[in-house]
Amino acid sequence: MKILLIEDEKELSSTIQSYLTKGNYLCETALTYDSAMEKVHLYRYDCVIVDITLPDGNGLDIIQQLKKDHSETGIIIISAKNSLDDKIVGLDIGADDYLTKPFHLSELNARVKSIIRRRHFAGTNEIVMNEIRIVPEQMEVFIHNVEIELTKKEFDLLMFFLSNKNRVLTREAIAEHLWGEEIDLADSYDFIYTHIKNLRKKMVENNGRDYIRTIYGIGYKFVTS
Repeated sequence: MKILLIEDEKELSSTIQSYLTKGNYLCETALTYDSAMEKVHLYRYDCVIVDITLPDGNGLDIIQQLKKDHSETGIIIISAKNSLDDKIVGLDIGADDYLTKPFHLSELNARVKSIIRRRHFAGTNEIVMNEIRIVPEQMEVFIHNVEIELTKKEFDLLMFFLSNKNRVLTREAIAEHLWGEEIDLADSYDFIYTHIKNLRKKMVENNGRDYIRTIYGIGYKFVTS
């Protein structure tokens, strides 16, 4: 899952990013209001963690922009302000949760997991679709109750497909979700085909259905019917 952390304190930002990355999230950071606005305009995230007291702008404005452009994105406010008014305003305009600094990283992680489960997978700890069962926190995938071995990218790809069932996903969207802003340096997206081919092969070889459809000239769709 892909996260954007908007936090102007460099040391805190680095600490949170390192912690979330170790938890198998793709975590990007923005240290300023302007860079945060640029990222939310250009990219999509599963969850955005935003400090509302930025030196060059108000994080509440970022939340409003996120709800306008990407209403499905989960939002957690972090702030040194323990103000009830700030909390009410933030939640009222679309934030999902609020943490007051200082906080334990494990608590932030638990809140991120909760929001992603609620927004993408109906609040469950396991994801079940037909013969497929996934335990996200353990990165385990079962087909007909037999575990299959996926690489990190194959697992992330399957999760991205499942959270966007029956939607056409462009190769650019898939690449950007799996590799983040680093993908801007890529010459092409041909490598996406290899990851999809490998995922499809592992599922079919384990008696799973082939849910992945190629939409020629555009990208792919994970169909459920």
